[in-house]
Amino acid sequence: MTRFWRPVGTLWWREIIRFVRQRSRLFGAFAQPLVFWMLLGGGMNSSFRPASGAGGANYIEYFFPGVMIMVLLFTAIFATISTVEDRREGFLQGVLVAPVSRSQIVLGQALGGTTLAVIQGALFLCLAPVAGIHIGVVAALAAVAVMFLVAFALTSLGLVIAWKMESTQGFHAIMNLILLPIWFLSGAVFPIDGVPAPLVWVMRLNPLTYGMAALRRTLYIGNADAVSALPPLAPALVVTLFFAAGSFAVATAMARRAAVLPANDKWRKGDKGETGSDNFFREGKVV
Repeated sequence: MTRFWRPVGTLWWREIIRFVRQRSRLFGAFAQPLVFWMLLGGGMNSSFRPASGAGGANYIEYFFPGVMIMVLLFTAIFATISTVEDRREGFLQGVLVAPVSRSQIVLGQALGGTTLAVIQGALFLCLAPVAGIHIGVVAALAAVAVMFLVAFALTSLGLVIAWKMESTQGFHAIMNLILLPIWFLSGAVFPIDGVPAPLVWVMRLNPLTYGMAALRRTLYIGNADAVSALPPLAPALVVTLFFAAGSFAVATAMARRAAVLPANDKWRKGDKGETGSDNFFREGKVV
């Protein structure tokens, strides 16, 4: 058991250290959703009234859980882009030739991104009273548990994309094309009631819709009438769990398909003065 978790823990800790050292990523992943909440929430508050049972007496309150999911989403994007950077810098080559399974590599990466996302989501949760949501200890712990599942699913989904990308530009383009529409159509920005019929089915088939519903239900755990129009908590948690497990399985499959081929002579020899570990990390190329 220790042999399995040691490389997982090492990769997890590396993600934490790198994120903390890059303060711009830390600021961007938290500040951008906050600004989005203030501007869009404030602008729509006077003209938009959520349907009864959708969660929230006004738009600022309704939009708050959606912004919490956005915090998780942005952190997943910033965390999984490191896979593309590791391939370019040579670190990923060394990891792939190490005697560890691809599932351990993906699990360490996913847990690192999930931890960062949950920490930032929990910090944003402290602003709930500002939005008019008053929660107790039980509701807060339940919300953190749901955030863990959602963050793990989104981070794993990001890894599915990152393991096939060769550039950060392409990664950002694909992530914006896939993850942002998933977030918009999850009930984060507008409720499912009143939307056109085709979008209703899209939202019902969107797995993040159920993660969004589970988060709203935990925030209103003592006021079930406020979220009576949402899917029940238990089915929503089951769908979110399958979403997380499925995304992780696909990410692991993508990692297993990444081949390590001999590098060219320039990479193999390395620059003068390099250490043995540097040569080891540069001893292959991921394709």
